[in-house]
Amino acid sequence: MKKPTLFFVFALLFVAVCSTAFSQNSLKTPLQINDIFDMEMVADAQISPDGSKIIYQRAFMDIMTDRKYNNLWIVNADGSNPRPLTQGNQNDVSPQWSHDGTKVAFLSNRQDNKMKLYVMYLDSRQMVALTNTSQTPGQFQWSPDDSQLAFTMFVPSKKKSLLDLPAKPEGAKWAEPPVYIDEMYYKADGRGFLKPGNRQIFTIGMDGGTPRQWTTSAHDHSSPSWAADGTKLYFSANLHEDHELVPYNSEVYSLSLESGEITALTTRFGPDDLSAVSPDGKKIAYTGFDDRFQGYQVAALYVTNADGSDPKILTADLDRDVENVIWKNDSKGLYFLYGDEGDNKIASVNLSGKVETLVEGVGGLSLGRPYNAGGFSVSNNGSFAYTIGAVDHPSDLGVFANGKSQQLTNLNDDLFAFREVGNVEEIWWESSYDGQKIQGWIVTPPDFDPNKKYPLILEIHGGPWTMYGSSFTAEIQLFAAAGYVVLYSNPRGSTGYGETFGNAIHHNYPGNDYDDLMSGVDAVIDRGYIDTDNLFVTGGSGGGVLTAWIVGKTDRFKAAVSAKPVINWASEALYADLAIWATKYVFGDKPWVIPEEYFRRSPLSLVGNVKTPTMVLTGEEDHRTPMPESEQYYMALKLQEVETAMVRIPGASHGITSKPSGMAYKVASILSWFEHYRNK
Repeated sequence: MKKPTLFFVFALLFVAVCSTAFSQNSLKTPLQINDIFDMEMVADAQISPDGSKIIYQRAFMDIMTDRKYNNLWIVNADGSNPRPLTQGNQNDVSPQWSHDGTKVAFLSNRQDNKMKLYVMYLDSRQMVALTNTSQTPGQFQWSPDDSQLAFTMFVPSKKKSLLDLPAKPEGAKWAEPPVYIDEMYYKADGRGFLKPGNRQIFTIGMDGGTPRQWTTSAHDHSSPSWAADGTKLYFSANLHEDHELVPYNSEVYSLSLESGEITALTTRFGPDDLSAVSPDGKKIAYTGFDDRFQGYQVAALYVTNADGSDPKILTADLDRDVENVIWKNDSKGLYFLYGDEGDNKIASVNLSGKVETLVEGVGGLSLGRPYNAGGFSVSNNGSFAYTIGAVDHPSDLGVFANGKSQQLTNLNDDLFAFREVGNVEEIWWESSYDGQKIQGWIVTPPDFDPNKKYPLILEIHGGPWTMYGSSFTAEIQLFAAAGYVVLYSNPRGSTGYGETFGNAIHHNYPGNDYDDLMSGVDAVIDRGYIDTDNLFVTGGSGGGVLTAWIVGKTDRFKAAVSAKPVINWASEALYADLAIWATKYVFGDKPWVIPEEYFRRSPLSLVGNVKTPTMVLTGEEDHRTPMPESEQYYMALKLQEVETAMVRIPGASHGITSKPSGMAYKVASILSWFEHYRNK
């Protein structure tokens, strides 16, 4: 093992991840870290009501300002005549066609860096800012006659305080006054310490002016949807008195625009999230589940009459999470998205519950790691616009019409014309624990030669109730470009394989997912091209938990990087922004009631076994797996005289990659650590 002498050589890693020697088969060279800034993505593809055109977000990055931007583009549904609707280093997002197809509403910070709700008239390309509020409008929807928009917006409230503070003399310069906190939810990852107030529902007409506020209670309101006759709005909210202690118990409500009366349409215990109102106005679709306090519970699709009567589940036999629900134009069925074994699929379901899968390969919205997120929209004639996900490129624009799919954009062809990415192969294996079949993917370096030996990186997803898939991943491709074979997978607990598989770690995480992962490593080694003296492991969030857990149970890995981990579940439950989730769902009780269980499942309990050089890496503004988790592990490893380092990314929240440089720093840090310990 190398002794730690010189530390990271960031400059070299930013210039190139690996040798720039020419490929044996082409003039392409491997990806470099700064190529991240040249990658573009399609997002939020919205097809026109008549199916003839598609508006989509085109996301890009600026290496000089370290910012992500989005412009809106429009293209004919056959792929012809692509052109920008907006241009500039700004964010134009969330496009939504009017019902008559003559206008598009969207959010933009184009004027003064303040997000406003805009409407563009497509015949003239003229646009008007409807709002000029101090807060940013959120979810919005056109009224049936296109004369208004309903939207959500945060409304600040005055904070009550029991502190009787002295008044400072006029002209005196005192420190900032203390902040009084008495709410359970007072901070959130990516937002920091929360200002008092709630998301309320508003409407505004096409002339702009002052939005009308319709809700005022001290609760958050979401998903405003119009009744077909325009006399009501429907929305989701948790208006129960115990909403802080029981946060996952939302209902669907109706709001009369004549009387202002609010009526609950669902009553069961569990989250009911409004999806859409049928075009004929007779039914409402929503997703949710009967909450049993399990770590993972499948979100099913339900419909009910518009008055809340006769609720019925439509996807009871699917055993997959339902999202992105859209009614068919004839109100006789719905379309939705679901994740299945690493893929996202568009399906239809009729009101009798018959499900038919229509489109596969929807995804590509996660640039860094292969979380296979995706989205779609549908026209009145049943054609779809969607984000295409694939292992060899970030998301592009796809269309499905007349039973056929077509890719309309190739935004990164300019980059991949001279950069070569690693090959991605799907693999399945059986877990040594119980024979459970596990799905994964092997990424090999450019110019891979199966007769040679390569170092291996095991990369583990977070969640833990999430899903990796057949999607482009800049981070893992950069690992492969540096000469590593990379294995990523969906061990038990992952979504996309049904509720039983997802709940195999219920009240036992981390647990036998360790066996799933080690069996995957063995399956790759059995192929004969892995240097078993050069095994490495990393992962973020839940993957950071498992990384720390793994090095506490085995010393087979040469080095490890535990990114944004939970190390001590007791401190995580009481310090992070998900106290109810941790105590009620992950553990089933509070740390002082079952302290031995919290410690048993904490990587801290295994720190005495660790011999593997292990880095911890976390954003300094992370409120999901806060910096003290990493600090505890770092100090524990120091006390154990294990080779360790701590990397703190200033200004970064849990995702780390909110700025493009965050991904670059993360990849460079991990590769620096592994290269330091790698036998050459």
